[in-house]
Amino acid sequence: MENSRTSKKTNKRGSSNFLLQGIILAAAGIIVRVIGMFYRIPLADILGDEGNGYYSSAFSIYSILLIVSSYSLPTAVSKMVAVRMARKEYVNSMKVLKVSLFYGTVVGGLGAAVLWFGADVFANQFLKMPYTSYALKTLAPTVWIIAYLGVFRGYFQGLGTMLPTAVSQIFEQIVNAVISIYAAAMLFKEGLRSNALYGSTQYSYAFGAAGGTIGTGAGALAGLLFLLFLMFSYRPIMRRQSRRDRSGYFETYQNLSGVLILTVLPIVFSSVAYNISIVIDNSIYGIGMSSMGMGAPEIAANWGIYSGKYRLLFNIPVAIANSLASALIPSLSQAVAERSRSQIIRKISMVIRFSMIIAIPSTVGLTVLAGPICNLLFSRSNNIELIKMMIYGSSAVVFFSLSTVTNAVLQGINHMKTPLKNAVISLVLHVGILWVMLFPFKMGIYGVLYSNILFALTMCLLNGLSIRKYLNYHQEIRKTFFLPTLAAGIMGAVSYGVYFLVHAVLKHNIVGVLAAVAAAVIVYGVLLLKFQCVDETELNGFPGGRKLAGIARKYHLL
Repeated sequence: MENSRTSKKTNKRGSSNFLLQGIILAAAGIIVRVIGMFYRIPLADILGDEGNGYYSSAFSIYSILLIVSSYSLPTAVSKMVAVRMARKEYVNSMKVLKVSLFYGTVVGGLGAAVLWFGADVFANQFLKMPYTSYALKTLAPTVWIIAYLGVFRGYFQGLGTMLPTAVSQIFEQIVNAVISIYAAAMLFKEGLRSNALYGSTQYSYAFGAAGGTIGTGAGALAGLLFLLFLMFSYRPIMRRQSRRDRSGYFETYQNLSGVLILTVLPIVFSSVAYNISIVIDNSIYGIGMSSMGMGAPEIAANWGIYSGKYRLLFNIPVAIANSLASALIPSLSQAVAERSRSQIIRKISMVIRFSMIIAIPSTVGLTVLAGPICNLLFSRSNNIELIKMMIYGSSAVVFFSLSTVTNAVLQGINHMKTPLKNAVISLVLHVGILWVMLFPFKMGIYGVLYSNILFALTMCLLNGLSIRKYLNYHQEIRKTFFLPTLAAGIMGAVSYGVYFLVHAVLKHNIVGVLAAVAAAVIVYGVLLLKFQCVDETELNGFPGGRKLAGIARKYHLL
Protein backbone atom coordinates (compact mmCIF):
# COMPACT_ATOMS: atom_id res chain seq x y z
CA MET A 1 0.00 0.00 0.00
CA GLU A 2 2.80 2.38 0.95
CA ASN A 3 4.58 1.67 -2.34
CA SER A 4 1.33 2.25 -4.24
CA ARG A 5 0.78 5.60 -2.54
CA THR A 6 4.39 6.61 -3.18
CA SER A 7 4.05 5.63 -6.83
CA LYS A 8 0.87 7.69 -7.19
CA LYS A 9 2.53 10.70 -5.57
CA THR A 10 5.53 10.33 -7.88
CA ASN A 11 3.23 10.07 -10.90
CA LYS A 12 1.37 13.21 -9.85
CA ARG A 13 4.64 15.09 -9.28
CA GLY A 14 5.91 13.87 -12.64
CA SER A 15 2.76 14.99 -14.42
CA SER A 16 2.79 18.31 -12.56
CA ASN A 17 6.46 18.89 -13.40
CA PHE A 18 5.89 17.97 -17.06
CA LEU A 19 2.96 20.40 -17.23
CA LEU A 20 5.01 23.11 -15.50
CA GLN A 21 7.88 22.62 -17.97
CA GLY A 22 5.38 22.71 -20.81
CA ILE A 23 3.91 25.94 -19.45
CA ILE A 24 7.39 27.50 -19.20
CA LEU A 25 8.16 26.61 -22.78
CA ALA A 26 4.67 27.59 -23.94
CA ALA A 27 4.97 30.96 -22.18
CA ALA A 28 8.33 31.51 -23.87
CA GLY A 29 6.77 30.43 -27.17
CA ILE A 30 4.01 33.00 -26.76
CA ILE A 31 6.51 35.74 -25.89
CA VAL A 32 8.69 34.78 -28.86
CA ARG A 33 5.70 34.77 -31.21
CA VAL A 34 4.43 38.09 -29.88
CA ILE A 35 7.88 39.65 -30.34
CA GLY A 36 8.01 38.02 -33.77
CA MET A 37 4.61 39.40 -34.68
CA PHE A 38 5.44 42.91 -33.54
CA TYR A 39 8.77 43.07 -35.34
CA ARG A 40 7.32 41.47 -38.46
CA ILE A 41 4.71 44.22 -38.66
CA PRO A 42 7.23 47.07 -39.15
CA LEU A 43 9.37 44.67 -41.20
CA ALA A 44 6.40 44.00 -43.48
CA ASP A 45 5.87 47.76 -43.82
CA ILE A 46 9.54 48.25 -44.76
CA LEU A 47 9.62 45.39 -47.26
CA GLY A 48 6.14 45.69 -48.80
CA ASP A 49 4.27 42.63 -50.04
CA GLU A 50 6.90 41.89 -52.72
CA GLY A 51 9.81 42.07 -50.30
CA ASN A 52 7.80 40.03 -47.82
CA GLY A 53 7.33 37.42 -50.54
CA TYR A 54 11.11 37.20 -51.09
CA TYR A 55 11.67 37.04 -47.33
CA SER A 56 9.07 34.29 -46.78
CA SER A 57 10.22 32.28 -49.80
CA ALA A 58 13.82 32.35 -48.60
CA PHE A 59 12.66 31.13 -45.20
CA SER A 60 10.74 28.24 -46.71
CA ILE A 61 13.94 26.89 -48.33
CA TYR A 62 16.01 27.70 -45.23
CA SER A 63 13.51 25.88 -43.00
CA ILE A 64 13.82 22.64 -44.95
CA LEU A 65 17.63 22.72 -44.86
CA LEU A 66 17.38 23.52 -41.16
CA ILE A 67 15.16 20.48 -40.62
CA VAL A 68 17.53 18.22 -42.54
CA SER A 69 20.63 19.51 -40.74
CA SER A 70 19.64 20.42 -37.20
CA TYR A 71 15.89 20.85 -36.52
CA SER A 72 15.69 17.29 -35.18
CA LEU A 73 18.61 17.71 -32.77
CA PRO A 74 16.71 19.15 -29.75
CA THR A 75 14.17 16.31 -29.97
CA ALA A 76 16.74 13.55 -30.54
CA VAL A 77 19.23 14.80 -27.94
CA SER A 78 16.54 15.41 -25.29
CA LYS A 79 15.13 11.93 -25.88
CA MET A 80 18.55 10.22 -25.60
CA VAL A 81 19.64 12.24 -22.55
CA ALA A 82 16.30 11.75 -20.74
CA VAL A 83 16.49 7.96 -21.11
CA ARG A 84 20.07 7.83 -19.76
CA MET A 85 19.35 10.23 -16.91
CA ALA A 86 16.38 8.06 -15.91
CA ARG A 87 18.84 5.14 -15.60
CA LYS A 88 21.39 7.38 -13.79
CA GLU A 89 23.90 6.83 -16.61
CA TYR A 90 25.57 10.23 -16.17
CA VAL A 91 28.72 9.42 -18.15
CA ASN A 92 26.66 8.22 -21.09
CA SER A 93 24.55 11.40 -21.03
CA MET A 94 27.75 13.48 -21.32
CA LYS A 95 28.89 11.31 -24.21
CA VAL A 96 25.56 11.98 -25.93
CA LEU A 97 26.34 15.70 -25.74
CA LYS A 98 29.80 15.27 -27.29
CA VAL A 99 28.55 13.00 -30.09
CA SER A 100 25.71 15.42 -30.84
CA LEU A 101 28.09 18.39 -31.09
CA PHE A 102 30.24 16.52 -33.61
CA TYR A 103 27.12 15.57 -35.59
CA GLY A 104 25.94 19.21 -35.51
CA THR A 105 29.31 20.40 -36.79
CA VAL A 106 29.17 18.09 -39.81
CA VAL A 107 25.53 18.43 -40.85
CA GLY A 108 25.30 22.13 -39.96
CA GLY A 109 28.33 22.86 -42.13
CA LEU A 110 26.91 20.84 -45.03
CA GLY A 111 23.52 22.58 -44.74
CA ALA A 112 25.17 26.01 -44.74
CA ALA A 113 27.22 25.10 -47.83
CA VAL A 114 24.18 23.82 -49.74
CA LEU A 115 22.22 27.00 -48.99
CA TRP A 116 25.10 29.32 -49.93
CA PHE A 117 26.17 27.64 -53.15
CA GLY A 118 22.66 26.59 -54.19
CA ALA A 119 20.97 29.94 -53.56
CA ASP A 120 20.75 30.92 -57.23
CA VAL A 121 19.40 27.51 -58.26
CA PHE A 122 16.70 27.60 -55.56
CA ALA A 123 15.71 31.17 -56.45
CA ASN A 124 15.69 30.84 -60.25
CA GLN A 125 14.60 27.27 -60.90
CA PHE A 126 12.57 26.26 -57.86
CA LEU A 127 10.81 29.41 -56.67
CA LYS A 128 10.75 31.40 -59.92
CA MET A 129 11.76 34.44 -57.81
CA PRO A 130 15.37 35.29 -58.79
CA TYR A 131 15.75 38.09 -56.26
CA THR A 132 15.27 35.65 -53.37
CA SER A 133 18.91 34.56 -53.72
CA TYR A 134 20.19 37.51 -51.63
CA ALA A 135 18.13 36.49 -48.60
CA LEU A 136 19.06 32.81 -49.06
CA LYS A 137 22.79 33.54 -48.94
CA THR A 138 22.52 35.65 -45.79
CA LEU A 139 20.68 32.78 -44.09
CA ALA A 140 23.39 30.20 -44.88
CA PRO A 141 25.63 30.76 -41.79
CA THR A 142 22.56 30.60 -39.55
CA VAL A 143 22.02 26.93 -40.44
CA TRP A 144 25.39 26.09 -38.85
CA ILE A 145 24.74 28.20 -35.74
CA ILE A 146 21.30 26.65 -35.19
CA ALA A 147 22.85 23.14 -35.23
CA TYR A 148 24.88 23.91 -32.09
CA LEU A 149 21.95 25.80 -30.56
CA GLY A 150 19.74 22.73 -31.05
CA VAL A 151 22.21 20.41 -29.34
CA PHE A 152 22.46 22.51 -26.19
CA ARG A 153 18.71 23.09 -26.00
CA GLY A 154 18.10 19.37 -26.38
CA TYR A 155 20.62 18.55 -23.64
CA PHE A 156 18.95 20.83 -21.10
CA GLN A 157 15.50 19.57 -22.11
CA GLY A 158 16.74 16.01 -21.55
CA LEU A 159 17.75 17.03 -18.02
CA GLY A 160 14.11 17.95 -17.44
CA THR A 161 14.39 21.73 -17.52
CA MET A 162 12.94 23.89 -20.26
CA LEU A 163 14.11 27.17 -18.71
CA PRO A 164 17.42 27.47 -20.67
CA THR A 165 15.56 26.82 -23.93
CA ALA A 166 12.84 29.30 -22.98
CA VAL A 167 15.21 32.12 -21.96
CA SER A 168 17.52 31.56 -24.96
CA GLN A 169 14.53 31.68 -27.33
CA ILE A 170 13.37 35.00 -25.90
CA PHE A 171 16.91 36.44 -25.96
CA GLU A 172 17.37 35.20 -29.52
CA GLN A 173 14.12 36.77 -30.68
CA ILE A 174 14.81 40.15 -29.09
CA VAL A 175 18.18 40.41 -30.85
CA ASN A 176 16.57 39.12 -34.05
CA ALA A 177 13.84 41.77 -33.90
CA VAL A 178 16.20 44.72 -33.35
CA ILE A 179 18.80 43.70 -35.96
CA SER A 180 16.19 42.62 -38.55
CA ILE A 181 14.36 45.94 -38.56
CA TYR A 182 17.55 48.01 -38.59
CA ALA A 183 19.31 45.93 -41.28
CA ALA A 184 16.18 45.71 -43.45
CA ALA A 185 15.71 49.51 -43.35
CA MET A 186 19.37 50.21 -44.15
CA LEU A 187 19.61 47.67 -46.97
CA PHE A 188 16.25 48.72 -48.43
CA LYS A 189 17.72 52.22 -48.87
CA GLU A 190 20.80 50.72 -50.52
CA GLY A 191 18.48 48.78 -52.82
CA LEU A 192 16.76 51.98 -53.90
CA ARG A 193 20.13 53.27 -55.11
CA SER A 194 20.66 50.03 -57.03
CA ASN A 195 17.18 50.37 -58.54
CA ALA A 196 18.12 53.80 -59.90
CA LEU A 197 21.49 52.56 -61.10
CA TYR A 198 20.25 49.43 -62.89
CA GLY A 199 16.77 50.60 -63.90
CA SER A 200 14.95 48.03 -61.75
CA THR A 201 12.28 48.11 -59.03
CA GLN A 202 13.22 44.87 -57.22
CA TYR A 203 16.66 45.46 -55.64
CA SER A 204 15.18 47.41 -52.76
CA TYR A 205 12.80 44.55 -51.91
CA ALA A 206 15.54 41.93 -52.35
CA PHE A 207 18.13 43.79 -50.25
CA GLY A 208 15.52 44.60 -47.60
CA ALA A 209 14.58 40.90 -47.35
CA ALA A 210 18.27 40.03 -46.98
CA GLY A 211 18.53 42.58 -44.17
CA GLY A 212 15.64 40.90 -42.38
CA THR A 213 17.38 37.53 -42.58
CA ILE A 214 20.62 38.97 -41.16
CA GLY A 215 18.70 39.50 -37.92
CA THR A 216 17.84 35.80 -37.81
CA GLY A 217 21.54 34.89 -37.77
CA ALA A 218 22.41 37.55 -35.19
CA GLY A 219 19.63 36.31 -32.90
CA ALA A 220 20.72 32.68 -33.22
CA LEU A 221 24.31 33.64 -32.37
CA ALA A 222 23.12 35.55 -29.28
CA GLY A 223 21.09 32.53 -28.14
CA LEU A 224 24.08 30.24 -28.65
CA LEU A 225 26.39 32.47 -26.61
CA PHE A 226 23.85 32.47 -23.77
CA LEU A 227 23.62 28.66 -23.75
CA LEU A 228 27.43 28.33 -23.90
CA PHE A 229 27.61 30.46 -20.75
CA LEU A 230 25.09 28.14 -19.04
CA MET A 231 26.99 25.04 -20.15
CA PHE A 232 30.26 26.32 -18.69
CA SER A 233 28.41 27.14 -15.45
CA TYR A 234 26.90 23.64 -15.36
CA ARG A 235 30.17 21.77 -16.03
CA PRO A 236 31.08 21.25 -12.30
CA ILE A 237 27.68 19.55 -11.73
CA MET A 238 28.21 17.32 -14.78
CA ARG A 239 31.62 16.25 -13.45
CA ARG A 240 30.26 15.47 -9.97
CA GLN A 241 27.47 13.38 -11.49
CA SER A 242 29.97 11.49 -13.65
CA ARG A 243 32.04 10.61 -10.59
CA ARG A 244 28.88 9.30 -8.87
CA ASP A 245 27.90 7.13 -11.85
CA ARG A 246 27.38 3.60 -10.51
CA SER A 247 25.39 2.25 -13.46
CA GLY A 248 28.28 0.04 -14.58
CA TYR A 249 27.30 0.48 -18.23
CA PHE A 250 29.35 2.78 -20.42
CA GLU A 251 28.48 3.17 -24.10
CA THR A 252 31.09 3.76 -26.79
CA TYR A 253 31.06 6.88 -28.92
CA GLN A 254 30.58 4.67 -31.96
CA ASN A 255 27.49 3.07 -30.46
CA LEU A 256 26.04 6.43 -29.39
CA SER A 257 26.70 7.84 -32.86
CA GLY A 258 24.68 5.00 -34.35
CA VAL A 259 21.86 5.53 -31.84
CA LEU A 260 21.84 9.29 -32.55
CA ILE A 261 21.64 8.75 -36.30
CA LEU A 262 18.87 6.15 -35.90
CA THR A 263 17.01 8.58 -33.62
CA VAL A 264 17.58 11.62 -35.82
CA LEU A 265 16.78 10.15 -39.23
CA PRO A 266 13.10 9.22 -38.62
CA ILE A 267 12.53 12.63 -37.01
CA VAL A 268 14.27 14.34 -39.93
CA PHE A 269 12.29 12.46 -42.56
CA SER A 270 8.95 12.92 -40.77
CA SER A 271 9.70 16.61 -40.11
CA VAL A 272 10.71 17.16 -43.73
CA ALA A 273 7.58 15.42 -44.97
CA TYR A 274 5.49 17.42 -42.47
CA ASN A 275 7.07 20.82 -43.18
CA ILE A 276 8.05 20.54 -46.84
CA SER A 277 4.46 21.22 -47.87
CA ILE A 278 5.10 24.98 -47.58
CA VAL A 279 8.12 24.71 -49.91
CA ILE A 280 6.21 22.54 -52.39
CA ASP A 281 3.29 24.96 -52.22
CA ASN A 282 5.64 27.86 -52.87
CA SER A 283 7.17 26.13 -55.88
CA ILE A 284 3.89 24.81 -57.36
CA TYR A 285 2.19 28.17 -56.84
CA GLY A 286 5.11 30.08 -58.39
CA ILE A 287 5.43 27.76 -61.40
CA GLY A 288 1.65 27.48 -61.84
CA MET A 289 0.92 31.20 -61.68
CA SER A 290 3.91 31.92 -63.91
CA SER A 291 2.54 29.50 -66.53
CA MET A 292 -0.81 31.34 -66.34
CA GLY A 293 0.90 34.63 -67.15
CA MET A 294 1.27 36.15 -63.68
CA GLY A 295 4.47 38.17 -63.21
CA ALA A 296 7.10 37.47 -60.53
CA PRO A 297 6.32 40.66 -58.50
CA GLU A 298 2.61 39.74 -58.27
CA ILE A 299 3.46 36.14 -57.35
CA ALA A 300 5.79 37.44 -54.63
CA ALA A 301 3.14 39.88 -53.35
CA ASN A 302 0.41 37.20 -53.07
CA TRP A 303 2.83 34.83 -51.38
CA GLY A 304 3.90 37.62 -49.05
CA ILE A 305 0.31 38.09 -47.82
CA TYR A 306 -0.23 34.35 -47.37
CA SER A 307 3.10 33.34 -45.84
CA GLY A 308 4.23 36.61 -44.30
CA LYS A 309 0.93 37.67 -42.69
CA TYR A 310 -1.72 34.92 -42.61
CA ARG A 311 0.69 32.17 -41.51
CA LEU A 312 2.36 34.56 -39.08
CA LEU A 313 -0.96 35.09 -37.28
CA PHE A 314 -2.20 31.51 -37.14
CA ASN A 315 1.23 30.23 -36.06
CA ILE A 316 1.14 32.26 -32.83
CA PRO A 317 -1.28 29.88 -31.01
CA VAL A 318 0.28 26.87 -32.81
CA ALA A 319 3.55 27.81 -31.07
CA ILE A 320 1.96 26.76 -27.78
CA ALA A 321 1.36 23.26 -29.17
CA ASN A 322 4.98 23.18 -30.36
CA SER A 323 6.13 24.10 -26.86
CA LEU A 324 3.96 21.48 -25.19
CA ALA A 325 5.24 18.92 -27.71
CA SER A 326 8.88 19.80 -26.92
CA ALA A 327 8.20 19.35 -23.21
CA LEU A 328 6.32 16.09 -23.83
CA ILE A 329 8.97 14.13 -25.76
CA PRO A 330 11.66 13.77 -23.03
CA SER A 331 8.95 13.29 -20.40
CA LEU A 332 7.29 10.53 -22.45
CA SER A 333 10.64 8.92 -23.25
CA GLN A 334 11.40 8.73 -19.53
CA ALA A 335 7.99 7.18 -18.83
CA VAL A 336 8.60 4.63 -21.60
CA ALA A 337 12.03 3.83 -20.14
CA GLU A 338 10.39 3.29 -16.74
CA ARG A 339 7.61 1.21 -18.41
CA SER A 340 4.90 3.26 -16.71
CA ARG A 341 1.84 2.98 -18.92
CA SER A 342 -0.32 5.03 -16.55
CA GLN A 343 2.06 8.00 -16.82
CA ILE A 344 2.22 7.67 -20.61
CA ILE A 345 -1.58 7.74 -20.96
CA ARG A 346 -1.96 10.57 -18.45
CA LYS A 347 0.62 12.76 -20.17
CA ILE A 348 -0.79 12.15 -23.65
CA SER A 349 -4.31 12.97 -22.49
CA MET A 350 -3.12 16.09 -20.71
CA VAL A 351 -1.06 17.52 -23.58
CA ILE A 352 -3.79 16.96 -26.17
CA ARG A 353 -6.45 18.49 -23.94
CA PHE A 354 -4.42 21.57 -23.05
CA SER A 355 -3.38 22.16 -26.65
CA MET A 356 -7.06 22.09 -27.67
CA ILE A 357 -8.06 24.36 -24.80
CA ILE A 358 -5.76 26.96 -26.41
CA ALA A 359 -6.25 26.17 -30.11
CA ILE A 360 -10.06 26.08 -30.26
CA PRO A 361 -10.72 29.57 -28.81
CA SER A 362 -7.80 30.93 -30.88
CA THR A 363 -9.55 29.69 -34.02
CA VAL A 364 -12.83 31.28 -32.98
CA GLY A 365 -11.14 34.56 -32.00
CA LEU A 366 -9.21 34.83 -35.27
CA THR A 367 -12.44 34.19 -37.20
CA VAL A 368 -14.82 36.62 -35.50
CA LEU A 369 -12.21 39.36 -35.03
CA ALA A 370 -10.32 38.79 -38.30
CA GLY A 371 -11.02 42.27 -39.67
CA PRO A 372 -10.23 44.27 -36.53
CA ILE A 373 -7.05 42.26 -35.74
CA CYS A 374 -5.65 42.41 -39.28
CA ASN A 375 -6.41 46.12 -39.64
CA LEU A 376 -4.84 46.81 -36.25
CA LEU A 377 -1.63 44.89 -36.92
CA PHE A 378 -1.17 45.84 -40.58
CA SER A 379 -2.71 49.28 -40.57
CA ARG A 380 -0.73 50.55 -43.57
CA SER A 381 -1.87 47.77 -45.89
CA ASN A 382 -5.02 46.96 -47.82
CA ASN A 383 -6.06 43.90 -45.84
CA ILE A 384 -9.07 42.65 -47.81
CA GLU A 385 -7.31 39.47 -48.98
CA LEU A 386 -5.66 38.87 -45.62
CA ILE A 387 -8.98 39.15 -43.77
CA LYS A 388 -10.60 36.67 -46.16
CA MET A 389 -7.69 34.25 -45.66
CA MET A 390 -8.01 34.59 -41.90
CA ILE A 391 -11.76 33.92 -41.88
CA TYR A 392 -11.58 30.97 -44.27
CA GLY A 393 -8.33 29.55 -42.90
CA SER A 394 -8.38 30.02 -39.11
CA SER A 395 -9.29 26.34 -38.55
CA ALA A 396 -5.63 25.63 -39.44
CA VAL A 397 -4.83 26.53 -35.81
CA VAL A 398 -6.69 23.49 -34.45
CA PHE A 399 -5.45 20.99 -37.02
CA PHE A 400 -1.79 22.08 -37.00
CA SER A 401 -1.77 22.19 -33.18
CA LEU A 402 -3.22 18.71 -32.88
CA SER A 403 -1.00 17.21 -35.59
CA THR A 404 2.09 18.74 -33.95
CA VAL A 405 1.25 17.26 -30.56
CA THR A 406 0.36 13.82 -31.92
CA ASN A 407 3.63 13.76 -33.89
CA ALA A 408 5.44 14.33 -30.58
CA VAL A 409 3.44 11.55 -28.90
CA LEU A 410 4.46 9.01 -31.54
CA GLN A 411 8.10 10.10 -31.37
CA GLY A 412 8.04 9.97 -27.56
CA ILE A 413 6.77 6.36 -27.47
CA ASN A 414 9.51 5.26 -29.90
CA HIS A 415 7.38 4.90 -33.03
CA MET A 416 9.60 7.29 -34.93
CA LYS A 417 8.74 6.07 -38.42
CA THR A 418 4.98 6.41 -38.02
CA PRO A 419 4.81 10.24 -38.28
CA LEU A 420 6.95 9.94 -41.42
CA LYS A 421 4.57 7.44 -43.01
CA ASN A 422 1.55 9.54 -42.05
CA ALA A 423 3.20 12.74 -43.31
CA VAL A 424 4.07 11.18 -46.66
CA ILE A 425 0.47 9.96 -47.15
CA SER A 426 -0.87 13.39 -46.17
CA LEU A 427 1.65 15.13 -48.42
CA VAL A 428 0.71 13.07 -51.48
CA LEU A 429 -2.98 13.83 -50.92
CA HIS A 430 -2.13 17.48 -50.29
CA VAL A 431 -0.21 17.89 -53.55
CA GLY A 432 -3.00 16.22 -55.54
CA ILE A 433 -5.65 18.45 -53.96
CA LEU A 434 -3.50 21.56 -54.46
CA TRP A 435 -3.02 20.75 -58.15
CA VAL A 436 -6.78 20.36 -58.64
CA MET A 437 -7.55 23.59 -56.78
CA LEU A 438 -4.81 25.52 -58.55
CA PHE A 439 -5.29 24.44 -62.16
CA PRO A 440 -8.78 23.11 -63.02
CA PHE A 441 -10.54 25.31 -60.41
CA LYS A 442 -8.10 28.27 -60.67
CA MET A 443 -8.43 29.11 -56.95
CA GLY A 444 -5.03 30.81 -56.80
CA ILE A 445 -3.59 31.42 -53.34
CA TYR A 446 -6.78 30.08 -51.70
CA GLY A 447 -6.02 26.69 -53.22
CA VAL A 448 -2.79 26.75 -51.21
CA LEU A 449 -4.68 27.76 -48.06
CA TYR A 450 -7.37 25.05 -48.26
CA SER A 451 -5.01 22.25 -49.28
CA ASN A 452 -2.79 23.04 -46.27
CA ILE A 453 -5.73 22.74 -43.88
CA LEU A 454 -6.64 19.38 -45.43
CA PHE A 455 -3.00 18.26 -45.05
CA ALA A 456 -3.03 19.00 -41.30
CA LEU A 457 -6.47 17.37 -40.89
CA THR A 458 -5.24 14.19 -42.59
CA MET A 459 -2.21 14.14 -40.28
CA CYS A 460 -4.48 14.43 -37.24
CA LEU A 461 -6.63 11.51 -38.34
CA LEU A 462 -3.72 9.23 -39.24
CA ASN A 463 -1.76 10.06 -36.08
CA GLY A 464 -4.85 9.49 -33.94
CA LEU A 465 -5.39 6.04 -35.46
CA SER A 466 -1.72 5.18 -34.92
CA ILE A 467 -1.74 6.21 -31.24
CA ARG A 468 -4.89 4.17 -30.68
CA LYS A 469 -3.28 1.17 -32.36
CA TYR A 470 0.00 1.24 -30.39
CA LEU A 471 -1.36 2.20 -26.95
CA ASN A 472 -5.01 1.16 -27.12
CA TYR A 473 -5.59 4.82 -26.30
CA HIS A 474 -9.14 6.14 -26.52
CA GLN A 475 -9.33 9.90 -26.87
CA GLU A 476 -11.58 11.65 -24.37
CA ILE A 477 -13.98 13.87 -26.36
CA ARG A 478 -16.17 15.82 -23.95
CA LYS A 479 -13.56 17.83 -21.99
CA THR A 480 -11.02 17.90 -24.83
CA PHE A 481 -13.15 18.98 -27.79
CA PHE A 482 -16.87 19.46 -27.10
CA LEU A 483 -16.85 21.71 -24.01
CA PRO A 484 -13.95 23.94 -25.17
CA THR A 485 -15.79 24.39 -28.50
CA LEU A 486 -19.02 25.30 -26.70
CA ALA A 487 -17.17 27.73 -24.41
CA ALA A 488 -15.29 29.22 -27.38
CA GLY A 489 -18.51 29.71 -29.33
CA ILE A 490 -20.06 31.70 -26.49
CA MET A 491 -16.77 33.57 -26.05
CA GLY A 492 -16.72 34.46 -29.78
CA ALA A 493 -20.24 35.89 -29.67
CA VAL A 494 -19.48 37.97 -26.56
CA SER A 495 -16.14 39.27 -27.85
CA TYR A 496 -17.62 40.31 -31.20
CA GLY A 497 -20.49 42.04 -29.40
CA VAL A 498 -18.06 43.90 -27.14
CA TYR A 499 -15.97 45.00 -30.11
CA PHE A 500 -19.05 46.15 -32.04
CA LEU A 501 -20.35 48.22 -29.09
CA VAL A 502 -17.00 49.77 -28.10
CA HIS A 503 -16.09 50.58 -31.70
CA ALA A 504 -19.55 52.04 -32.35
CA VAL A 505 -19.24 54.36 -29.35
CA LEU A 506 -15.55 55.31 -29.44
CA LYS A 507 -14.81 54.80 -33.15
CA HIS A 508 -11.39 53.47 -32.15
CA ASN A 509 -10.18 50.10 -33.47
CA ILE A 510 -7.40 49.42 -30.97
CA VAL A 511 -9.62 50.07 -27.92
CA GLY A 512 -12.31 47.86 -29.43
CA VAL A 513 -9.86 45.00 -30.06
CA LEU A 514 -8.34 45.22 -26.57
CA ALA A 515 -11.79 45.29 -24.94
CA ALA A 516 -12.94 42.32 -27.06
CA VAL A 517 -9.82 40.28 -26.22
CA ALA A 518 -10.14 41.06 -22.51
CA ALA A 519 -13.81 40.02 -22.57
CA ALA A 520 -12.91 36.85 -24.48
CA VAL A 521 -10.26 35.82 -21.92
CA ILE A 522 -12.57 36.39 -18.96
CA VAL A 523 -15.62 34.70 -20.50
CA TYR A 524 -13.67 31.70 -21.77
CA GLY A 525 -11.81 31.27 -18.47
CA VAL A 526 -15.04 31.38 -16.46
CA LEU A 527 -16.78 28.93 -18.80
CA LEU A 528 -13.84 26.48 -18.64
CA LEU A 529 -14.19 26.37 -14.87
CA LYS A 530 -18.00 26.21 -14.89
CA PHE A 531 -17.95 23.41 -17.49
CA GLN A 532 -15.23 21.64 -15.42
CA CYS A 533 -12.81 21.46 -18.34
CA VAL A 534 -10.07 22.26 -15.83
CA ASP A 535 -10.32 21.03 -12.23
CA GLU A 536 -8.75 22.51 -9.11
CA THR A 537 -5.83 20.05 -9.05
CA GLU A 538 -4.86 20.95 -12.62
CA LEU A 539 -5.30 24.66 -11.91
CA ASN A 540 -2.94 24.39 -8.93
CA GLY A 541 -0.29 22.99 -11.30
CA PHE A 542 -0.07 26.31 -13.14
CA PRO A 543 2.23 29.11 -11.98
CA GLY A 544 0.02 31.26 -9.73
CA GLY A 545 -2.67 28.58 -10.00
CA ARG A 546 -3.38 28.45 -6.26
CA LYS A 547 -4.21 32.15 -6.27
CA LEU A 548 -6.48 31.65 -9.31
CA ALA A 549 -8.14 28.70 -7.57
CA GLY A 550 -8.77 30.87 -4.51
CA ILE A 551 -10.42 33.57 -6.66
CA ALA A 552 -12.46 30.92 -8.48
CA ARG A 553 -13.72 29.45 -5.19
CA LYS A 554 -14.59 32.92 -3.93
CA TYR A 555 -16.88 33.46 -6.94
CA HIS A 556 -18.23 29.87 -6.82
CA LEU A 557 -16.58 28.86 -10.10
CA LEU A 558 -15.07 25.69 -8.59
